[in-house]
Amino acid sequence: MKTKRIDGLLFEKMILNGLANLQASQEEVNALNVFPVADGDTGTNMCKTLENGIRYAKARPEMGAYLKQLSDGMLLGARGNSGVILSQIFKGIFLELTHCGYVNPGELRNAFIRGYKVAYAAVVQPAEGTILTVAREGIEHIRQQIDRSTTVERLLSMYAAEMRKTLAYTPEMLPVLKEAGVVDSGALGFILIIEGMLKYLYGEVLTPNRSAEAKTLPEEEAPSLTLFNENSAFEEGYCMEFILQRLKSDRYTQRFSLDRYLEDLKLYGNSIAAVQDGRRIKVHIHTLRPAKVITLSQEYGEFLTFKLENMQLQHNEHMMRQAAAQGKHKPLAVVAVVNGTGMKELFAELGCDYVIDGGASMNTSSQEFVDVFRKVNAEHIVVLPNNKNIILAAQQAVTLFGADNITVLPTGSMVEGYFAIAMDVPNSTDIDFRLRQMREGGNSIETLFSTTASRDYSCHEISCRAGDQIALLNGELVCVSSDWLEVLLAGLEKIPDMEEKETCVIFRGAGISEEAQEQLSQTLTERYPMLELNFIDGGQSTYHWMLGVL
Repeated sequence: MKTKRIDGLLFEKMILNGLANLQASQEEVNALNVFPVADGDTGTNMCKTLENGIRYAKARPEMGAYLKQLSDGMLLGARGNSGVILSQIFKGIFLELTHCGYVNPGELRNAFIRGYKVAYAAVVQPAEGTILTVAREGIEHIRQQIDRSTTVERLLSMYAAEMRKTLAYTPEMLPVLKEAGVVDSGALGFILIIEGMLKYLYGEVLTPNRSAEAKTLPEEEAPSLTLFNENSAFEEGYCMEFILQRLKSDRYTQRFSLDRYLEDLKLYGNSIAAVQDGRRIKVHIHTLRPAKVITLSQEYGEFLTFKLENMQLQHNEHMMRQAAAQGKHKPLAVVAVVNGTGMKELFAELGCDYVIDGGASMNTSSQEFVDVFRKVNAEHIVVLPNNKNIILAAQQAVTLFGADNITVLPTGSMVEGYFAIAMDVPNSTDIDFRLRQMREGGNSIETLFSTTASRDYSCHEISCRAGDQIALLNGELVCVSSDWLEVLLAGLEKIPDMEEKETCVIFRGAGISEEAQEQLSQTLTERYPMLELNFIDGGQSTYHWMLGVL
């Protein structure tokens, strides 16, 4: 093909191919993550981010209109640092093409330039040797070669080729990549998306795997069934959504007009939307008489999918939450990302207003933060991301929400978050004072985590093999052993002035026995007799032990 311009419909097919191409190499991208802890790998984060954008967007012939929804979905669904940066690149592409019905290669070149510039601006301290560098150099090296004779295929081919060249040099820009002997994972992920888009134009059509975890819109918690009983009024009706497959059997009416079908639906409800795709019709309707809608629709075929929700129940739930929120206005509310049953209960006991489930290794998306912000009734909100790879998503959520009363404290772990919220002074009306206290609490400790290495790793003259027991001091790998107790003790010895420390809070992970806790307690008491030990059953999944030393 010699494509001279693309519209929204073609771009949607190209980006779907880009997603499929990335998914096909997702584990390869994940394997490039140099850190030996399975915690929101780059390939997974980028796939989830792009997938959410695609699910959010509806097919549109206008390029700008399609990109608007794609960008919004990616921004809300961004997971991890790589996902946030990817969403910012596509935000820049949208901003450049917002008024375009279709684009030519020159306009697409300008969009890629705008994309990397917006992404750079979104990162406080952008590092070279990452997806940012590759996206920038890839388009800057070819921008002067684009003229009226250039096709979209030629542009994408040159862009991908130049990015591949820069990718090969990323280890020279980032020492951590050179020591590990890998290239930047986020950069490779972006290149795979662009190459997938190019493959579509050359006729290589790939099928993406749409996981159930990425949804077009966020799901709300299920309303309590106690809010609708024999004494309830029923005024709101039902929300129906279904896909109807028209069938050719003689049992069904063959003459079908979408306009006539819509007129018939209006007899039974409102808020009607129906889209026809060949012999399939996707329908949304609010109705008090769902049986009538079902009977009408079955004249033409049968249901492929079907959803029926009691809107009165949802309405009652909304009114209850609204009333509860009005009665619980607070000067400061705390939102924290937490993983593990014990950790969730602990943060709630310490006064955390909203706990977001951080999952075992799935980074929290910007959408999840925005959903919580909508529920909070407080003068100010403080967010504890509790994971270095979630901080950017939390900050992006604040921007998307558009409020100036939200502060993200960059807590890099749940232990830092625990000490931050423990230092809060809930009775104080001085919000700035409370924020200072929480920030000081998170910054005042040394953290030591232990886990099983998920992959081979080598950096700064220390290396491990997959399956080894490793200890991380303030996020840096410091000790490796075949024994879990030995690696913890060796890690504690790396803490400056450890003999003078007074307090150690120890969080026990999921699957760790009480016998192991007793063994650790006895050993530490003998080695550090002046150290006060506090054990908490955290139930966290990624780390066997998490220690906060003060």
